[in-house]
Amino acid sequence: MLKKLVWLLIIITLLVPLATLVRADELEDIEKQLIEVRQLLDESKKATEPLEANLNQVEVSINNAELQIAQKQQDIVRGEADLVKQKEIISERARSYYKQSRGYLGNLLGIVLSKNLPEASRMFFYQQQSLQRDRDTIIKTAFFIRTLEEQRTKLEFLKKELDSEKVYFASEVAKAKDYQSGLEKQIAELSAKQQQLVAQRLASLNIPRSAGTSARGCSDDRSVDPGFSPRIAFFSFGAPHRVGLNQYGARGRAEAGQNRDQILSAYFQNYELTKWDTNTKIRVEGKGEFTLEEYVQHIYEMPEDWPMAALEAQVIAARSYALAYTNNGANEICTTESCQVFGDNPKTGQWAQAVTNTEGLVMTSGGSPIKAWYASTHGGYVFSSGEIWGGETSYTKHATDTTSGGAGSFSDLQSNAYDRSSPWFYCDWGARSQYNNTAWLKTSELADITNVILLARKDPSTGDYFYQTDKAHPYGGEVWNEERVKQELRSRGITPYNNVSGISIAADFGAGKTSGVTVSGDSGSVSFSGEEFKSWFNLRAPANLQIVGPLYNAEQQ
Repeated sequence: MLKKLVWLLIIITLLVPLATLVRADELEDIEKQLIEVRQLLDESKKATEPLEANLNQVEVSINNAELQIAQKQQDIVRGEADLVKQKEIISERARSYYKQSRGYLGNLLGIVLSKNLPEASRMFFYQQQSLQRDRDTIIKTAFFIRTLEEQRTKLEFLKKELDSEKVYFASEVAKAKDYQSGLEKQIAELSAKQQQLVAQRLASLNIPRSAGTSARGCSDDRSVDPGFSPRIAFFSFGAPHRVGLNQYGARGRAEAGQNRDQILSAYFQNYELTKWDTNTKIRVEGKGEFTLEEYVQHIYEMPEDWPMAALEAQVIAARSYALAYTNNGANEICTTESCQVFGDNPKTGQWAQAVTNTEGLVMTSGGSPIKAWYASTHGGYVFSSGEIWGGETSYTKHATDTTSGGAGSFSDLQSNAYDRSSPWFYCDWGARSQYNNTAWLKTSELADITNVILLARKDPSTGDYFYQTDKAHPYGGEVWNEERVKQELRSRGITPYNNVSGISIAADFGAGKTSGVTVSGDSGSVSFSGEEFKSWFNLRAPANLQIVGPLYNAEQQ
């Protein structure tokens, strides 16, 4: 059975060459290929499991055989020593009995005529019996040693076979691991391309990073009638990356009486405030070269009418970021939100005063400026760089950005988050002009998204058909509409949803993430993880409707 599984693995490898799975210049079948590769990886891992189990069993058997061989060898050595000892004993007894028998023969007539004849007979019989027992012991010991040697020989032969089996299984497992490594690499590449496509769709939302921008980004549609009811919309907390300084949070903390040092320590850790050389030159893409202080005078990241403590914290963060980004002036820095927003004219007023108040101050770690990320609105939380991008840094942190330092509910966040005054704190992203420019969904549309997730769970190979129904397939394939998805569910024995009557959201308020979504409707109730629901929603939802970020809620009217 195991060898059949091994051959199955080899056949799969031959039938599906790695080079045919990805065509780098074509994106039209990324989703389909990703599903196929994941299925191959699962099949390979399942086929490898019994190989690894048998390899482990063989190794255990080899160890046991080696222990038994060693034990048998010890028993043989002891048996041979006992045999030598028994031979010495019987030789000694034989010599003793021989001497005694000569005495008996010399005085045989006296013994026969005496009254001691019965006793002499018993003595002679006892000696004969004793000699026989000694002979029997020697024979048994010899047979025991011979048996041990035979067992040892068999064990050594078994160990040789086991060693051969170990080499075989180890080779097959290594081949399977190499094959799986190739598949995992392809999955990573395909996933990266898929994420790039999702990122392109998110980019169409014009998500603002800077608090100084005039871009609206999202809306709070709770008071806007789309023209239909019942309706459901998904509201995200904060935007975009939530790492480092929370600009609206800094404003809220300053308004609560906190100074710049308290604000910075709320969003960063393990850093020192260091006086930097203000003559350090910063090269700005397409703008020329500026001293460090001239450069920060041109930063348009925060409205200058905000409280001074917030402005000072922002100046220090901007100065630190520029130095870290350019490697202390060795490289150029861009002028957009991708780096820091740089204006042609230096700012005046309170911003200029904040620059003067913090002259040369930089956040450093290990003597180097830190990359002091910041964003307009975190939505009541601050995340470490590792949580968002996977690259952990010692100076970023995870914290709940509320007046109490914690949160137990969505209403708690909305009442106590330091950045709750931000227009991007709690809103739904995207809009449809035919529904009064809102992001409200009909219950039948949410039912369709639910059906898509159910079908994807049941049959992952269908995932390439689940793009938006109001647009063409992004890679030229076929998009299944609501009725086709229902039909496919029925064919697989699953009752689809036609309408959704309710939805509930579960959140981990310590982590700041939506943990679960439960949908109720005419087909009962079904639950999804927060990430699973968001991923399929962002793929299937119409127009440019999106869930942005890890923490989101649902509103029903």
